[in-house]
This record gives sequence, C-alpha cells and structure tokens, in this order.
Amino acid sequence: MPRVIFHDKNGRRVEVQAPAGYSAMEAAVDNGVEGIVAECGGACACATCHGYIADSWLSRLKPMEEMEDAMLAAATERRPNSRLLCQVELEPDLDGLEITVAENGD
Repeated sequence: MPRVIFHDKNGRRVEVQAPAGYSAMEAAVDNGVEGIVAECGGACACATCHGYIADSWLSRLKPMEEMEDAMLAAATERRPNSRLLCQVELEPDLDGLEITVAENGD
C-alpha cells in the first residue's frame, strides 16, 4: 500500500497508507487529515481537497485534465504545484508522496 505524507493545515506531519487505486483525497479523509473538506466527495466539482504536491513528486503524477485545471481556478492560493487530491490516484510508485494541505475553507 502506498504511503502518503500529509502536512496538515496546523503544520502537523501525518503519514498514512492507502490501497492503490484510492485517491489522495480518500486517503486524507479516511485518516482524518485536517483541512481536507472534500465537499463533493471526489467528483472534481468543489476544489475543497486542494493540496500542494512536493516538487520532487510532480513529474510522477498523471497530467492534470481540463476539468481539474478549471476547478483549481476557484481554489484559494493556486500555485504551480497545486492539485485537487481527488484527482491524484495512488499507485505503488507513488509510495512516499508528500502533500501540503491548502486552505480549503473549513
């Protein structure tokens, strides 16, 4: 199971494991990572699972699709490493993925 290291909105480091095929959003919600609101439940329709991917991991992720890019336009403080975590599918080669939780309005 891939490990994901979250840095939550309070600055805490939270390391979780989730099955391959889960989204990073599901891993965060299932493990109580603070700051991931996920209002739409993973439908790429709300931007409340916004996170910042550590630069060293960006090139390993699948490219962002148009819908995610459009939703990120509504996100608070979009950065070059912004992604919606519902669109980041966990795979074995993403073991150790590091994500900082953005301000998601909770």
